[in-house]
Amino acid sequence: MSFRSTERYIATRDLEVAVNAAVTLERPLLVKGEPGTGKTVLAHEVAASLGRHLIEWHIKSTTRAQQGLYEYDAVSRLRDGQLGDARVHDIRNYIIPGKLWQAFISPEPVVVLIDEIDKADIEFPNDLLLELDRMTFHVYETGETVTARHRPVVIITSNNEKELPDAFLRRCFFHYIRFPDRPTMQRIVDAHYPNLRSDLAREALEVFFRLRDVPGLKKKPATSELLDWLKLLMAEDMPAEALRAKEGQSAIPPLHGALLKNEQDVHLFERLAFLNRRNA
Repeated sequence: MSFRSTERYIATRDLEVAVNAAVTLERPLLVKGEPGTGKTVLAHEVAASLGRHLIEWHIKSTTRAQQGLYEYDAVSRLRDGQLGDARVHDIRNYIIPGKLWQAFISPEPVVVLIDEIDKADIEFPNDLLLELDRMTFHVYETGETVTARHRPVVIITSNNEKELPDAFLRRCFFHYIRFPDRPTMQRIVDAHYPNLRSDLAREALEVFFRLRDVPGLKKKPATSELLDWLKLLMAEDMPAEALRAKEGQSAIPPLHGALLKNEQDVHLFERLAFLNRRNA
């Protein structure tokens, strides 16, 4: 089976090729792109398309690579030893398998999502090089070696907050998700809201792309913000005329809290609105 766009996820031809190439090469697929462009959702759709279970590992700033393999709970073992619990005699009772361990021992092939890898320490990717390449790791506390029964499809996302090591990049198949153009965005909207009025969709996309083009925005709204905004417009039964920019009216779109995510951008549009009224 190969990956294709689904009813709910519109992928460009380049993205389809990238996913299928990574699967064929048996290399991790590293996906970059601005937040809200569907990088995380891609893993869900790939798993569904391939008919595989998805194992998700969401990375935080405090996440260590070792946690993806396993953790040794020495504190619990010490406590149980003080209480005289017989479990302390088998160290395996205190080995906690991580997400990669779960993927390696799965009886069926799975898809693994390593989400937002750039949030972790700079050494995090390098610490996983051997395990992702050879699909095996050693458990020092028990002396056993865990080897993948089936090589999982690994999808790694990054918001490009920091550079990743060259050695790690060499082992990945890379794809950058460019922001959708207007025809592609129309397909995405149609996939999520097939009953959306055509006039409202047309005016909303006009406002959305015009807003993204405003110089000085700290955070441009992305696909996820557009979909949230459209959901609100539908819930409010907003007339398309309310979205059309007219001379002298406010430059801030209705329900703008779904599109603008910080006070700096709201203040920018308030200043634009003031200038529009003064020049009217």
